[in-house]
Amino acid sequence: MRRLRLDADIAVQAAAAHVGMRGPQLNHIEAARTGLDEDRMRLLATLYGCTNEEYLLTLAAMGSSDGKGWWSRHRRKVPSFALDLAELEHWATSAYLNYETFLVPGLLQTEQYMRELFENSETSLSDEEINDTVCFRRDRQQALDGPASFRFVIHEAALLMAFAGRDVMRDQLAHLLEAAERPNVTIQIFPFSVRATLPYSGPFLITEPASPALSTVVIDAPGESAFNDLPEAVAQFRSRFDALSRLALPPGDPTTSSRPQSGRDSWGVIQHIKHGLELER
Repeated sequence: MRRLRLDADIAVQAAAAHVGMRGPQLNHIEAARTGLDEDRMRLLATLYGCTNEEYLLTLAAMGSSDGKGWWSRHRRKVPSFALDLAELEHWATSAYLNYETFLVPGLLQTEQYMRELFENSETSLSDEEINDTVCFRRDRQQALDGPASFRFVIHEAALLMAFAGRDVMRDQLAHLLEAAERPNVTIQIFPFSVRATLPYSGPFLITEPASPALSTVVIDAPGESAFNDLPEAVAQFRSRFDALSRLALPPGDPTTSSRPQSGRDSWGVIQHIKHGLELER
């Protein structure tokens, strides 16, 4: 709503008066500290010249939410940015795009992989903190049961990391192959063999609700993720994801990837690395 107002070049006091408010009250709404009912939201949208009904319906649904979804029960057990991420994933009803470099994406991790990840983390976590974080991440994975289309581009390096141990990594790769069979999940591997360009160095994801104009990019950074919902930033990272997807191997599937004449694809790469771990036993 703040972005719509600024784009329309309308002062906060004038906008607030239009819906019977005071300026500070509208400031609190624009800062997401208080909610906004749909009638006033639509009055303001009309004032701002916004007539996109899909945008307004999505905004109304998000605005009417009290923000107390399943993630609320994890409050004070995980960092606040993790709760924000879970809420963004909840509203990602259209698309979810995720690029990862050295780790399997959180939504696709097995519980044992998570535990090895957190136990080997630079940040020392107690057993209770690890249990809380694992429980939260497993709950996040319920998003995969939603209506969104999930697209993952994972660098081949993530499949070869040894920190989790051979058995855990073998089970993790088997889980990736199972996840790839979901009709709403696409997994592509960005191979070491790509020569066209350097892979983008930092993990990121994009959550897209029913109205793409309300998408958010989440940039994974050490310690805390950064959220950016500016349209130009989202467009930049969406373009970057599309470029990575074009360079990555095609998804593949068990019905075609195992054929002798089939070309190299993502399913085959995962299966090949998993098979290599099985032979080491």
